[in-house]
Amino acid sequence: MNLKDKHILVIGGGSGIGFGIAQGAAAEGAKVMIASRNAEKIAAKAKSIGGTSAALDVSEEANIAAFFKEHTGFDHIAFTAGDTTGLGMGMLKDLDLKQAAERFNARFWGAVAVAKHGAINLPAGGSYTITNGMLGHKPMRGMPTVTAGAMAMEGLTRGLALDLAPVRVNCVCPGVIETELFDRYGDARAQMLKVMTEKQLVPRPGTPAEAAESYLTCMRNTYMTGQVIKIEGGVALAL
Repeated sequence: MNLKDKHILVIGGGSGIGFGIAQGAAAEGAKVMIASRNAEKIAAKAKSIGGTSAALDVSEEANIAAFFKEHTGFDHIAFTAGDTTGLGMGMLKDLDLKQAAERFNARFWGAVAVAKHGAINLPAGGSYTITNGMLGHKPMRGMPTVTAGAMAMEGLTRGLALDLAPVRVNCVCPGVIETELFDRYGDARAQMLKVMTEKQLVPRPGTPAEAAESYLTCMRNTYMTGQVIKIEGGVALAL
């Protein structure tokens, strides 16, 4: 099954994995809309693949409710929005609980609100795919609340799969994917990525296109729901 003529919304699709999903869907002939906070940036990205764009800040439910009143008719939604606030490692005694709680606003509660106002209206057999990370499967010291958030996303996936059926709900857990997020490290970028991935079974970072293929599979495969897909180069099996 391909995605030709399907209406697909990618939330957080202005760069990285999200834009990889948009590119892949557009290449199959889908009608793609990219939604993200940076309206100017996503307009240019959407135009480059023959798609459309709309501004959306998923940190507030009211924004999401208004968005889905204006934009309807989707067959599939991919949710890749989130932020890196509170991702720094540190001692538990120094943990800022307020900042840790704020990390849930976009990634977790944003995903819930998109389900409530958007995915609930998808057609039977349509799909909603949310994004997680690998910390729930391979925790790291100094990041207990981020690990907890990762597990919450997978619980949300299973719960929504029940509540939204026959709309299908799945979750993708990317590992180290080489995206624009690593640009901030400048000349240290290449060495950082090498160190982060050299012990994986596939000893390199993944590409946005490789990660995006998992989301596209969740859209195409009409027998898949309630599943968690790890696309991580075998890091969960690495020592």
